[in-house]
Amino acid sequence: MCVNLCSSVLFLFQDQYDVIEKHTQSGLDLVERYIKFVKERTEVEQNYAKQLRNLTKKYTRRGNKEDQDCKFSNHASFQEILNELNDYAGQREVIAENMITRICVDLTKSLQELKQERRTHLADAKKAQQNLDTSFKQLENIKRRFAKEWAEAEKATQQAEKIENELNATRIEVEKVKQHANARTHTAEECRSDYAAQLQKYNKEQNLFYYTEIPNIFNKLQEMDERRIQRLAEGYCQFSDIEKTVQPIISRCLEGISAAGRKIDGKQDSTLFIEQHKSGFERPGDVEFEDYSHGTKSPAHESNLNQHKPRGKLWPFSKKNKVSRHTACYISHPPCFPSPFPPSPHINKLQRSPHSLCLSQFNRSVKLAAAEDFSHLPPEQRKKKLHAKIDEITKELQKEQDQSDALEKMKGVYAQNPQMGDPSSLEPQISETAQNIGRLKGELAKYESWLSEAVGGEESSSNINNNTQHRYNFDQMFISSVRAADQSQNIYTEFDDEFEDMESPIGQCTALYTFEGNSEGTISITEGELLTVMEEDKGDGWMRVLRSNGEEGYIPSSYVKLSP
Repeated sequence: MCVNLCSSVLFLFQDQYDVIEKHTQSGLDLVERYIKFVKERTEVEQNYAKQLRNLTKKYTRRGNKEDQDCKFSNHASFQEILNELNDYAGQREVIAENMITRICVDLTKSLQELKQERRTHLADAKKAQQNLDTSFKQLENIKRRFAKEWAEAEKATQQAEKIENELNATRIEVEKVKQHANARTHTAEECRSDYAAQLQKYNKEQNLFYYTEIPNIFNKLQEMDERRIQRLAEGYCQFSDIEKTVQPIISRCLEGISAAGRKIDGKQDSTLFIEQHKSGFERPGDVEFEDYSHGTKSPAHESNLNQHKPRGKLWPFSKKNKVSRHTACYISHPPCFPSPFPPSPHINKLQRSPHSLCLSQFNRSVKLAAAEDFSHLPPEQRKKKLHAKIDEITKELQKEQDQSDALEKMKGVYAQNPQMGDPSSLEPQISETAQNIGRLKGELAKYESWLSEAVGGEESSSNINNNTQHRYNFDQMFISSVRAADQSQNIYTEFDDEFEDMESPIGQCTALYTFEGNSEGTISITEGELLTVMEEDKGDGWMRVLRSNGEEGYIPSSYVKLSP
């Protein structure tokens, strides 16, 4: 009865042990599946972000024509949308990175700890079960020995009683049989005592196993599994919280896209396009009526009919526009004279329309030779080009003048302190800068004279006086800076203060693209690099920046995004 009960108890423990082992292993498998799921989600986010960046890069416009189009609000808004979408892609990358570090890495570390803890608890449970099984086997052995010895003692006792009752048995035989029976009985009693002691020991170990050891082990497994569930629940919440963290930034990106759409102004774009491309040509006058209803004309009159009668200035050839010598000849002499241009495939139609033919040939001649003074352009466009060229030369002149001032001051410093450098080493740079200033002043005067011709004198005189005064200011600045450098009492302080003012940063920006600065004065930047703005774009498309490694130079303004 006792054996069957013990076997049933051990079977019950083994059954529960297997159930708990499978349950805890299933929980750890779930953690591994979730980690794998999050990793695949991060791959999806990374691929999505990469595709978005490639898409924005593909549709981002570059070049002179694109820069010209970006002046219109609908083109500029599309570029803003691409920039916002690029920022949106960056937030998807942030989501992927945070999921890897905060979910996958942390959960993987916790999973390894839980596996090790589970193995330890299950090993302790098996060890306790093995100790109980060993004790139970010892109890079974002692019990079998006790049963055997007790049976032998009863048999010896019965044999002694039988011999004692026999009449023929001698006293010696009876005493011998009794001594054997008593010895067997004594041995049986010892086995009985051993069995009782072992049984008491086993019962104590069994109680300890089922009431203390196994409950403690199962409680530890339970606590471990609860921690595993709680950590997994946190991982579930982090899956959402990580995306919620960047949601405000994503919302701002989407709001920026909507704002870019709302900024579009069709009327403004149309007005800007008209201002950019209006020609300024005078409209042609009415064609005079020629009466041929009076009968036969005189030979002189017929010869006059065969000649080309001018109709006044045609619209493309107003008095403010100069045409080439070949085109003027072509206008004065209709197609009966040889044309300096290749014949058109629609020559028959053009022969019936001299005005169309002249306009076509004029456009072709303009394309063949673009004048330096922009005289090939319509009047309004020519004035705009000349103004832009003058502004460009003025800015270049200002830069050269600033460089000349800096070189002169440096030369003064070297002269006062020879240990800092040789003043004569700066002469080639000073000479080159002076030549550049002279060249730029000559070009400025040339373009100002062309502008005077284009605008008719009144507007030009004001503009020329302004530019002349501007050049005079350049010269005065140059002279005063040199005198100040020579008369300074503390050359170190003035030199440092002046350059500190020149080098004070005015903001920061982030590189949108990689730029290889191969020309003199430019520097190379990489995509995503944070730069310090030292000089803003003054309309020429370039800005001066400072890199983190101390390198300084000019880069295209369209290659960076200013930080707010």
